[in-house]
Amino acid sequence: MKYLRGRMDESILVCVYYGPNGERLIRRGHEIAQMLDCPLYVLTIDRLPLDEIDSTKRDSIEHWQKLCDELEVEEFIIKDDEDRPIQRVVAEVCHDLNITQAIIGQTAQSRWEEITKGSFVNLLLRALPFVDLHVVSVEREVVNSNDAMFEKGARAYLVNEDDRYKVTFVCKKNVICEGIFFKEIGTDFENGIFKFMYKGALHEVPIDEGAVDELDAKKLPEFESA
Repeated sequence: MKYLRGRMDESILVCVYYGPNGERLIRRGHEIAQMLDCPLYVLTIDRLPLDEIDSTKRDSIEHWQKLCDELEVEEFIIKDDEDRPIQRVVAEVCHDLNITQAIIGQTAQSRWEEITKGSFVNLLLRALPFVDLHVVSVEREVVNSNDAMFEKGARAYLVNEDDRYKVTFVCKKNVICEGIFFKEIGTDFENGIFKFMYKGALHEVPIDEGAVDELDAKKLPEFESA
């Protein structure tokens, strides 16, 4: 299914493998795609034909498909019965879909055993010279994410007012950057996390009563005012 996007010069591909971290990678890709307002694709690859994979793997595929439908992912791609090197398959999909950014999990190197004798990241970088590669630390995501603590993300803006960085849901003239605000569940204040893209990287800062704390503000990139 094709969805109306604001930008077509950017497109994101998330590569998932079986295990507990596929959903986290898809949601991370969705966050970035929301910020860029661009198409998102999800890819999984298997050496076996679909009718030969076990029930656990089929359950994962069904779960990813439902999640992709929920998040309005452009397309969930399954490459089964593949005997080519993984990086070649990924490169082919990136070429066909004009992908500009690809996301993989850090544990992918141990999952795809046929290429772990070398560096999968290096192989993928050579296969994708014109694609920005994001390697998500799955362990860090598991420890720090705790999605159950936050409401569904909402588009928001970071503005500079009275020498403080504040979150607003209205686009103003003094907007510094655009991102997604995740509000803590059960609070009456604007407390939570603000996530945003800056120079191709994903950043996040804690928000306390609608503003970035002075200490956290020092960690922010040096924005150029819009």
